[in-house]
Amino acid sequence: MAKPRISPVRWRPPPSRPLPPPDPTPPLQVVEIPGTAAEDVVVDADGAIWTGLEDGRIIAVGPGAAPPRVMTDTGGRPLGLAFTRDHRLLICDSHRGLLRFDPKTGHLETLVSHVAGRPLTFCSNAVEASDGTIYFTESTDRFRYEYYKASVIEARASGSLLRRTPDGATTVLASGLHFANGVTLTADESAVVFAESTGCRLSKYWLTGPRAGSITGLVSELPGHPDNISTGRDGRIWVAMVSDRNPLSEWLSPRAPVLRTLLWRLLPYRWLPDTKSGAWVIGFDADDGRVLSQFRSTDPAFGLATGVVEAGDRLWLGRINGPGLAYFQL
Repeated sequence: MAKPRISPVRWRPPPSRPLPPPDPTPPLQVVEIPGTAAEDVVVDADGAIWTGLEDGRIIAVGPGAAPPRVMTDTGGRPLGLAFTRDHRLLICDSHRGLLRFDPKTGHLETLVSHVAGRPLTFCSNAVEASDGTIYFTESTDRFRYEYYKASVIEARASGSLLRRTPDGATTVLASGLHFANGVTLTADESAVVFAESTGCRLSKYWLTGPRAGSITGLVSELPGHPDNISTGRDGRIWVAMVSDRNPLSEWLSPRAPVLRTLLWRLLPYRWLPDTKSGAWVIGFDADDGRVLSQFRSTDPAFGLATGVVEAGDRLWLGRINGPGLAYFQL
């Protein structure tokens, strides 16, 4: 497939602020699965871990020693996942939009395929509130998952935070985001927390109180790129950090756009600036953004961690590329 055209802009990435040293990190346990690029991970009411694969399949692993099993196939590229209050699965699919799967009936339906008359291009992650409202992100409205590097190289703020109410109405809550990605609710549902991967920050969209409808920062100037996020049992915000920052990409962003246009045209896609492999996850305080815990592994068997969920005494990780799931023993 021919690469799509890009239209880069000058953009200066935010400064990078160092974090406290990582906690003593337990060994990373890798679990084999029948497929690759298990981008996000969620846990169901029975304790099984669900993930979506590069070929469109949704699989469940466990609980216990139960072997992996295929639950459905979206026919696209599933990314972020979330279970609803009635145990159905929300699926952000870069090709098809926001989907919902019912494990009891096997029914797969499309909830949102278009926004303001245009296709939902890069549905990234979703979460459902207790009243049935769904909050979800679109990383960019310009490219699909296969060309996520195009959005990074362009440096345009083309991501959004959106809301779907139970009656099916969809609203853009915030636009102009730098690769909007993971989204979760605070434990008391007072705010939606969302990540901007290239913006290197987490923010809160307030749902209640005097700040309702406004956005405030939670964590900024991260030394890496946050991907999918989730809320832990004690209310902390778990963040899968897909990579450290890329020095070449950050050097290019504020310079003449023609440089990036030439790189995009001349270099094979795989040679363009990319993420650096690793398994890195941080737990932040949902109120003030303090680092509560941090685990980093350089195990060559698993890297590019993009999904995280706390399940029992384990912290499960998904990945954007390669085989397997992994977990840390908490």
